[in-house]
Amino acid sequence: MAFLQRCSRAAFLLRRGRPFPLVRQASSLMDLPETHEMLRKTCRDFADNELAPVASMLDQEARYPAKQVKGMGDLGLMALTTSEKYGGTGMDYLAYAIAMEEISRGCASTGVVLSVNNSLFLGPLEKYGSDYLKETFIGPHVDGSRVGAFALSEPGNGSDAGAASTTARDDGDCWVLNGTKAWITNGFESTAAIVFATTDKSLQHKGISAFVVPKPTEGLTLGKLEKKLGIRASSTCNLIFEDCRIPKENLLGEPGQGFKIAMTVLDAGRIGIAGQAIGIAQAAYELAVRYAQERKAFNQPIAKMQTIQNKIADMACRIESSRLLTWKAAALKDSGRPHVKAAAMAKLTASETATFVSHQAIQVLGGMGYVQEMQAERHYRDARITEIYEGTSEIQRLVIAGQVLKEQNA
Repeated sequence: MAFLQRCSRAAFLLRRGRPFPLVRQASSLMDLPETHEMLRKTCRDFADNELAPVASMLDQEARYPAKQVKGMGDLGLMALTTSEKYGGTGMDYLAYAIAMEEISRGCASTGVVLSVNNSLFLGPLEKYGSDYLKETFIGPHVDGSRVGAFALSEPGNGSDAGAASTTARDDGDCWVLNGTKAWITNGFESTAAIVFATTDKSLQHKGISAFVVPKPTEGLTLGKLEKKLGIRASSTCNLIFEDCRIPKENLLGEPGQGFKIAMTVLDAGRIGIAGQAIGIAQAAYELAVRYAQERKAFNQPIAKMQTIQNKIADMACRIESSRLLTWKAAALKDSGRPHVKAAAMAKLTASETATFVSHQAIQVLGGMGYVQEMQAERHYRDARITEIYEGTSEIQRLVIAGQVLKEQNA
């Protein structure tokens, strides 16, 4: 992989277990270690040249970015945190957060495809999968030619992940799945999905198990392609299971371990979504600043007006704060330290920052912000989902408060 070849020293350091310093020195540029800065530049170049020019077209046509996803795979981005043993790039979650920001700055739809494949599909496979599952499913999903999906949500349970009505029945040499999973990103294009189903209702959330389901599979059908407010170039649909039989060895982890797997995976995934939100905010911010310097009113650029300067200052502060929170969460995870609260804080702050900044960007652009030509409206639409998926803002606040109270009572 191109990026892996250019970062052999980084891979060596990671193999030796030597963590990268988060920031070498405090500055407005937030200087990164050399390897991470190289990654940032690689992703930014790719976003500028391959994503930004087509992002509006992909959005308007709701077209899956197959060529761009394969391009990310060629750079090693589609398996950025997967170990080299399984064909991945073997980098850390700080690298993942950086990549998510830069790719999403170019196209948020492409960013979410990257996110799901890395943290929600390959992540749990590598951590909890048997040798058979790793050998069967990781390798084919590292180069961008195939993508995976993560099927937790259902039409009736929303944020209540422990209320899975989809069931998995032990039928001797196989599991039989019945039920419906909703809002599945990569639903149409994915060639495999991690699916959560109840195997013992009497145990409630402790009776949920996780399975790897190849696609297509007999008994699995796809619902309609959802028409969405934003991230339109990524597919979203229901997965419908009707006596869907999968091999016994496709159980991920142990029976009843599904809820734990889901919560662990989401804690890591929130770092990626925080990165995506920052990328959306950064794109909207850059657009607003450029426009403010070019647009004139009362014989001067509107950037000279105090009202506009206040908006720019508020946007800049929120983006920088969100980025540092996200990097902190990534650094905690990379060092093996507890990161549940930090990840929730990063996701909450970054997603609300994306909404705020994209809103303010439209205000700076005025009428031009409301038309598709300037792309500000796309950033605004894309930002909204970051406050919803992988845990709503309301859920993040509950997680943060719960962790704070737990720490106080320890």
